[in-house]
Amino acid sequence: MVLSKLGGVLKKGFDKIAGAVFLDKKTIEGIVKDLQRALIQADVNIYLVKDIGNRIKKAASDEKIKGIERKEHLTKILHDEILNLLGGEKHEINLEKGRAQKIMLLGLYGAGKTTTTGKLALYYSKRGYKVAMMGLDVHRPAAKQQLIQLGQKVKVPVLTDMQETNALKIYKKYEKEIKKYDLILIDTAGRHSLDQGLVDEITDLGKKIKPDYTLLTIQADIGQAAKTQASEFQKACNINGVIITRMDSTAKAGGALTACSETNAPVFFIGTGEKMNEFETFNPKSFISRLLGLGDLEGLLEHVQSAVDEKSQKNLKTKLAKGHFDMRDFQQQLKQMSGMGSLSKIAEMIPGLGKAKIPENMLGTQEDKMKNWQHIIDSMTNKEIKNPEIIEKQTTRLGRIAKGSGTTTTEIRQLLKQFKLLKELATGSGDLANIDPEQGLSQKQMQKLARKFGKKMKF
Repeated sequence: MVLSKLGGVLKKGFDKIAGAVFLDKKTIEGIVKDLQRALIQADVNIYLVKDIGNRIKKAASDEKIKGIERKEHLTKILHDEILNLLGGEKHEINLEKGRAQKIMLLGLYGAGKTTTTGKLALYYSKRGYKVAMMGLDVHRPAAKQQLIQLGQKVKVPVLTDMQETNALKIYKKYEKEIKKYDLILIDTAGRHSLDQGLVDEITDLGKKIKPDYTLLTIQADIGQAAKTQASEFQKACNINGVIITRMDSTAKAGGALTACSETNAPVFFIGTGEKMNEFETFNPKSFISRLLGLGDLEGLLEHVQSAVDEKSQKNLKTKLAKGHFDMRDFQQQLKQMSGMGSLSKIAEMIPGLGKAKIPENMLGTQEDKMKNWQHIIDSMTNKEIKNPEIIEKQTTRLGRIAKGSGTTTTEIRQLLKQFKLLKELATGSGDLANIDPEQGLSQKQMQKLARKFGKKMKF
């Protein structure tokens, strides 16, 4: 995980505080030094790092706080300092359905602005908003074409004109049509730097479009330089907030996050990977929780909501009610799981798993296994998909499918076993039939299912 070094140091610091018999000066100095070193490695401004250290030391030396209260107080101070560093409370974009609202995205070349427009479109369309994207980048070659391709990928219409070279004219062309939508996401032109030409163009667009939100896209790998970008765009273009891209695998992400906090430009979203649904709202509290290995259920639910196709889930529910579940249904669930992102990222969000010592290669192996399972299903005939039990009875079918999918007969048997268990769970006699839709599984039901399937289910 990005900033995992900082997370490790924080966990170690909290453990030291909890385990210390006395919080003496030496213990505090050690905790502060480890934290400062980790913050500097995360590219946080050195003056901020120094201030944080001084505040923690001051709080720890307060003689009025005694015994266990001092431990709790210091733990809270340490947590709150990191929280403030990351922007404090969660900032949200407030939208209403039934009213044409506009979000205009700004950014320099290479920040991932057009891709982020597509990710935002997917994010909001999955939450029931009627969304359209508008391509007003008339300078970068193929920018409009890229947006059209993204629109096809996330199934959201794109309003643009491939021939027009005037951004305002494109907007005017669709001014009446945008009233059909709840949300219009507007991709604008970028530059190598925030020069006067870009400022003038954005200012003119802003006056005409009157966006509800103007968001700056910044890539995490520029680190502390994000402060300059955020400040300049804020002064010139009145931005409301920031989206940080490339948050995966960069040590400079700490610099970008804290730099935006310094400029009072709240971070609304972060891009966590290349896939369209590897995108989430930025919640500093949840982010710290994930750093500490305590999970992030809110973030996990966001990922599920962005990956799950509601229509296909309703169809599946209808089939299950009739006792039907075949290999194609299983494949659809595998695809939606894959759409949530890597298993390692999902594991970080599940309370408890973040701290679990899972072998580094294990989750990657499971991802490969699920991909192979999809290849196996694609190599089956319609008859085999509807009646997979016939495959085990005829070894010629096993051989043919293995050859067609580039897998082994052992892998096919593993898939068939897993499918059989899942089908029994999904359409079985009563195990899931009595679940309260509001309350979910009761503890008794969970224990029953765990006893029945726990030893059998092996990924």
